[in-house]
This record gives sequence, C-alpha cells and structure tokens, in this order.
Amino acid sequence: MFPVPDEAATLIRRRGAVNRQKSARRRKLPRISWAARTARDRLGRREPLAEEGEAMTTVNEILQAKSHKLLSITPNASVLEALKLMAEKEVGALLVLEGDKLAGIFSERDYARKVVLYGKASKDTPVGEIMTHKVVCVRPEQSVEDCMALMTDRRIRHLPVLEDQKVIGVISIGDVVKEVISEQRFVIEQLEHYIHS
Repeated sequence: MFPVPDEAATLIRRRGAVNRQKSARRRKLPRISWAARTARDRLGRREPLAEEGEAMTTVNEILQAKSHKLLSITPNASVLEALKLMAEKEVGALLVLEGDKLAGIFSERDYARKVVLYGKASKDTPVGEIMTHKVVCVRPEQSVEDCMALMTDRRIRHLPVLEDQKVIGVISIGDVVKEVISEQRFVIEQLEHYIHS
C-alpha cells in the first residue's frame, strides 16, 4: 500500500534533511585537509619552510636532543637500588643490562604491580625477578609516528633504541608527545602565516 500524499511528502522531507546532513559532514572532512595542503603549497612557494616529502622526525634526532646519558641497572641489583636511581635521575624506567646485552626493562608499573601488590620487600627483591622480559624496541631510523603507534598498541611508555643489537638510548612517551606537539605547532604557524598574508 502506497503512503497517502501527506505522508509521502513528510518522508521525502525527512530523507532530504538526513541526506543534507550526511553531505555536509562529508564536505567538512576534506576542507581541513585541503586548507592544510593549500597553506603548505602556498608557503612552499613563498617561503620554503617545509620541503615537499621532507622526512618526519626520527628516533635518532630525539636521542641527540636528550641531555642525560643511558641509565641502566643489573638484574641482580635490588628493587630499592633501582627506585633510588630512578628518583635521583627523575625517570620512570631503567634498562636492565647484562653487560651490553638488554635483559629487560624495569618501570614504576613493574614495581606497583609485582612488588607492592604481592607484599614483597624492595630491598630483598632483585630487579631481574620482576622486570619486564619481553621488551619492545625501535631502531634509530624509525619515525616518531612509529613510536607512538607502538606505544598505543602495546600500552607501553618506554622504547629502548637498538643499533646493531646494542642499546643506544631510550625513548619515553614524554619525548614522543613533546615532539608531536612541536610538529603541530609548526603546522599551525604555517597556517596562521598563510591566513594573515
């Protein structure tokens, strides 16, 4: 049975409104990308602030900007020793090294979940007993975006950096966020320059 004319008109108006809303949403998404691309292209012609195809920030570049040296502890050291070192250096994790070889990583999370919750004594518990053994690592040439994806996917806050199987540094979630904010600030400045020029 076909709807009566008044009902048909109402249905058409409703469908039209829904379609207009969908079209408006679809139109809004590309506009942002188009504006960013246009600003970048225009600025590239006026002032070459960002070259087309320029490489993103790498892990190696972040390591070079960091001030403190590689901090580590041995598996036989006590958890209390590790905590004292972390407090002194104001860091949230330590690499656990056996010689030059990466054995694991010890973090505040390990302490909270494997010492405090089980009522263990910090000075009697060796780091090797509670450290994280399966460590996710990155290479110096990997990008900040790679690091962020790994940290988000694996729910981790620290990524040791390996070069030829040797540890050369650590990237923290703080380092990654700082770099992402810096890159976003640069893009915003480019857009503002384009808008006001």
